Amino acid sequence: MSEQQATGDGSVAKTAGPGRLYGVGLGPGDPSLMTVRAVQVIDRADVIAYHSARHGRSIARSIAAEHLRADHIEEALVYPVTTESTDHPGGYRGALDEFYESAAARLAAHLDAGRTVAVISEGDPLFYGSYQHMHKRLAHRYPTEVIPGVTSISAAAARLGKPLAEADEVLTILPGTLPEEELTARLASTDTAVVMKLGRTFPAVRRAMERSGRLPEAHYVERATMPGERTQRLTDIDAETVPYFSVTVVPSRIADLPPAATASPGGGDVAASSDGADEVTASPDGHGETAASPAFPGEVVVVGTGPAGPLWLTPESRGALAAAEDLVGYTTYLDRVPLRPGQRRHASDNKVESERAELALDLARRGRRVAVVSGGDPGIFAMATAVLEVASQDPYRAIPVRVLPGVTAANAAAARAGAPLGHDYAVISLSDRLKPWEVIAERLHAAASADLALALYNPGSRSRTWQVGKTRELLLEHRAPDTPVILARDIGGPEESVRTVHLADLDPLQVDMRTLLIVGSSQTQAVRRDDGTEVVWTPRRYPEG
Repeated sequence: MSEQQATGDGSVAKTAGPGRLYGVGLGPGDPSLMTVRAVQVIDRADVIAYHSARHGRSIARSIAAEHLRADHIEEALVYPVTTESTDHPGGYRGALDEFYESAAARLAAHLDAGRTVAVISEGDPLFYGSYQHMHKRLAHRYPTEVIPGVTSISAAAARLGKPLAEADEVLTILPGTLPEEELTARLASTDTAVVMKLGRTFPAVRRAMERSGRLPEAHYVERATMPGERTQRLTDIDAETVPYFSVTVVPSRIADLPPAATASPGGGDVAASSDGADEVTASPDGHGETAASPAFPGEVVVVGTGPAGPLWLTPESRGALAAAEDLVGYTTYLDRVPLRPGQRRHASDNKVESERAELALDLARRGRRVAVVSGGDPGIFAMATAVLEVASQDPYRAIPVRVLPGVTAANAAAARAGAPLGHDYAVISLSDRLKPWEVIAERLHAAASADLALALYNPGSRSRTWQVGKTRELLLEHRAPDTPVILARDIGGPEESVRTVHLADLDPLQVDMRTLLIVGSSQTQAVRRDDGTEVVWTPRRYPEG
């Protein structure tokens, strides 16, 4: 036999030499969805190889059956195990590796004899396909071509009639075999998703959908384009009826929006009035109310974005921001959240926390899903307290409120410096806008006398210029002059800087509102390493006595 190569008209021509390997994608199941190129390659191949379980039935062969000839050499590559246990000394993985090596050797014998081999695969051969195990063992040794096929996820979306992703949405494809916690985190953080490989994994997948809040959006597709096809809401599926060849789809949210909501430039509908309180009217008792309140309230989620941009967001927070219909927050923090079509933004100044909280709760009373955007962790000198304070009053007690944690400024700054908070520490705000300086001074004395490391928030601003100097004086009553002090500014931002100075040399002029101070305890070490970097760390063990 001889090698076969593609010609300009799509046919396959014979040439001397070793055979050619083809990985042929057959599409999701309907033979009419095979590509013209796939049919051409199968028609002119010498050997047709396909995988199957031990029962011998091959879905790939059934799809391509009408194109197989009597003179084709068929190589059935039968898996020794699928989901059952094995007594192979290398376990399940060992049994499969041995099978792949054996199967590749069988195909290599045909290729060495000059025969052209087509390994047929349902879907696309390089998308969770069995062919890929042959490809990585043979493609570097023989001329190889991969024929792409329509994937099962494309077929599922087509059967549902729902777009997978639009505009800047992120599509995530997940195997159902992932641990449930990992599935939950990834589903929470993405815009749209497809979960494959269901079957016995279905109960865990369904729980992950529910825990991530995606269950109401999820659809189920079984055997797309094949006989026995089924499409339903995921909530309506009996786990006992789910086969391996099924997927769960969380489709595009943007696609469900009315055209007007997706038409604004830049990919987002940023609709808010100048005071941020659009479409809310005042009732006689002064609380925001609308003429027609929904039967069930919406929800307020207070989201911590971390100290800077998207890299600091947790998967849960990312998902909550994507799912919200309204975003409420200080302008600087809202600017960290990507624009999304259909979302409304209500930006305001940083000194109106209570008003922001009331606006968010009013929107939720009208049935809206609201995310209150906070920097760092929302429960540390941030918006969670303001929201819960208002939510504890009438008429907001019945509105669901959740608080999602974020990376704190103190933890981010400590990580940049090393591990200065490796032992007990105290967190204190130096702002006297909401509490008297006498209280701050008393707490500084108490924490310093207890030899705690300190994370000092809000150290200075344009209107507060003396607090850092006074703090230095107070701490020097309890700490050595060479105690390490970390000045961490704009952590995670474009102007990030981290410097370590001695407590006695702390210059208030080097500190502003974007700076966080970490003051070491008596045990904190600042060490210069061989690469020239300085690390600061506090031992976990404290000396006795």
